[in-house]
Amino acid sequence: MNALGTSTEYWWLSPTGVAPQGAAVDDAICLDEGGRTWGRAALRAQVQAFATHLTTQGTRVLATLLDNSAAWVVADLAAAQAGVVHVPLPAFFTPAQIAHALRSAGVDHLLTSPIAAASWPQTTAQPIALAGHALVWLPLPAAQVAMPSGTAKITYTSGTTGQPKGVCLGSVAMQRVSEGLRQAMAPLAIERHLCALPFSVLLENIAGLLAPLAQGAVCITLPMRELGLSGASGFDAVRFQAVVAQHRPHSVILLPQMLRAWTAHLMMTGQRAPDALKFVAVGGAAVGARLIAAARAVGIPAYEGYGLSEGASVQTLNLPGADRPGTAGRALPHTRLRVAADGEIEVAGSLFNGYLGDAAPAAEWWPSGDLGRIDSEGFVHLQGRKKHVLITAYGRNVSPEWVEAALCAEPVIAQAVVFGEAQPALSAVLWPVRPEASDATLQAAVDNANATLPDYARVQRWVRAGASFDASSGMATANGRPQRTAIWQHHAHALGARCRSAAVYHLALR
Repeated sequence: MNALGTSTEYWWLSPTGVAPQGAAVDDAICLDEGGRTWGRAALRAQVQAFATHLTTQGTRVLATLLDNSAAWVVADLAAAQAGVVHVPLPAFFTPAQIAHALRSAGVDHLLTSPIAAASWPQTTAQPIALAGHALVWLPLPAAQVAMPSGTAKITYTSGTTGQPKGVCLGSVAMQRVSEGLRQAMAPLAIERHLCALPFSVLLENIAGLLAPLAQGAVCITLPMRELGLSGASGFDAVRFQAVVAQHRPHSVILLPQMLRAWTAHLMMTGQRAPDALKFVAVGGAAVGARLIAAARAVGIPAYEGYGLSEGASVQTLNLPGADRPGTAGRALPHTRLRVAADGEIEVAGSLFNGYLGDAAPAAEWWPSGDLGRIDSEGFVHLQGRKKHVLITAYGRNVSPEWVEAALCAEPVIAQAVVFGEAQPALSAVLWPVRPEASDATLQAAVDNANATLPDYARVQRWVRAGASFDASSGMATANGRPQRTAIWQHHAHALGARCRSAAVYHLALR
């Protein structure tokens, strides 16, 4: 028994929520792959069999490079049962990043698809069937790597530039977050959750898989392309709307750019989200009250939350009856929060064990790197990243996330990144919702956003992005956070040219 009083083997599959009780629990469906469903007893049998395989193979560290499926779920739960460290690899990682993760984590076995296995021609590939999926088992040469005691999973915080940093998580921390979410969501009686983000992203792994399983919900585990997702950020809102209408989930987790595109599609076509939806959690980046309002106007029950990998994912969440759009919500049951003297939010309650390759353990209170405040009713107001605060040439401190949220509140702007360190005025790189949007349309949106901001925080010049900000383009992390250095490097020349022409452009408008 663990600290929460449930078996460490099967707590994910021992619902205390809405699932049937008694013998009927084993027959209750917990996974739905579209063409096949899995009951709890059948899933437990698969988990037990694969856990035995891991033990027989002498696996210490298992990496998975897989699409969402029942096989991914089985591998994750089996690794936990067998005491094997699991390293989920996002499919959109570059070959160099995958190689770094395998090496830095000391991965000795890789589970992947036959197509992906071709990237390791020097390794003897062994076919393996797992939960009805034909996969490949690859033994890898690996030196044993020192990692924090109790590490059960290693998630990598960055998705594109440089070497990703490994965050080492223990099973107790992950269980605390899952149980905190289960408690908070219990009044909603969620019975069907659509897994719309890759399981290799910690947010979906914890909040979209482990928490719903513990609640007794059915997790709808479709391949990413069926949902309209490709790579790290390609998103077909038309396809996604069709899938939601077909499967009628009660809940889903989205990144802000996905919510923005889905909302825009429904607005333009005069449609509404299916009425089966009870809760759409949105996180990974700033959302803003205007986008939440626009989503709700077309039937999407969107609620913003906040989390971090070092805290094993979600820490705060808006909920029906405890909702303040424009904030990140209140602390969940597993979370303790405080604000340091410099305005940085500090977190305790479900912290990681430490970073891979760093012997220093996590402190009791973890500095999140996010600036913000907690109001008298407990709602968290985020005000940007501590390290991103700009100081303009006029000595004004500006959080770029604040300005970016104002820009992205405009229906035509999908993504925005703001610059201006030591400059007399702010500049921005913009990616429109519709690529054919004209410069005049984007300028009007910038003007509208500027009207909501003080003069020192207004964008005086902007350029159109060369590509969307996503992991495959090298301009965002796995969870959609912009890689500011990479974006600047891609657009510095264009911004310089725009600087020279901006004065002429604005004089022509006067």
